[in-house]
Amino acid sequence: MAEPVPRIRLRQAVLVAAELEPVERALRDALGLGEPFRDPGVKEFGLRNAVFALGDCFLEIVSPIQPGTAAGRYLQRHGGDGGYMVLFDLEDLDGARSRAERAGVRVVWRIDLPDISGTHLHPADMRGAIVSLDRSQPYGTWRWGGPQWTGRTGSGAPGRLAAITVAVSDPTGAAERWGNVLGAASAEGAPATLALDGGKVHFSQAPDEAGEGLVEIAFADVPALPDASDGIDIGGVRLRALA
Repeated sequence: MAEPVPRIRLRQAVLVAAELEPVERALRDALGLGEPFRDPGVKEFGLRNAVFALGDCFLEIVSPIQPGTAAGRYLQRHGGDGGYMVLFDLEDLDGARSRAERAGVRVVWRIDLPDISGTHLHPADMRGAIVSLDRSQPYGTWRWGGPQWTGRTGSGAPGRLAAITVAVSDPTGAAERWGNVLGAASAEGAPATLALDGGKVHFSQAPDEAGEGLVEIAFADVPALPDASDGIDIGGVRLRALA
């Protein structure tokens, strides 16, 4: 009997905003979200945040509270709010960490706790966004979502993250880099798309370096999100219902 393929899930997408509250209100209204979790731990990075649960996935907004932060530099480079970071829940975290090291990808932050591990990879090496390699224990829990998710599973507002689009200068090359590190294969007939467990990562052509980043999030089963093909723009990111 073949060994089961380790799961790779898109668990959390992160937006960065110069002002937290307006983007927070817009997301709550558009997606029918509940009360967010505010993680005091992000102060370590010079940030404040709001983390919303959709099903067992998460949508986060971060905003700088001091000068000299990576998030603040992103806002300056990109000329405003936008998509900043993507967190993946991997059963084979050790393998992903090893593959990142062999590929010469720099680690900017790493932690190992009893119920979760995380590794933030340098966006200049991965391209397009900060990639976080995480492993929940038990699988499906999510400390980053707050106390009610620490060591246990739960459910947030209706919906889930189904796909993201990341704009980069070289979509196929970025897909190969992300796929190699994550251990994810390209979708059939789509070399610039990675197939995950219940989700996808698409890579599109960025107009220039300032246009690189997480540019679109597709959601499944979100009743509040209009089923419009062009979606809506909030916080520099296009939000749409899964086609």
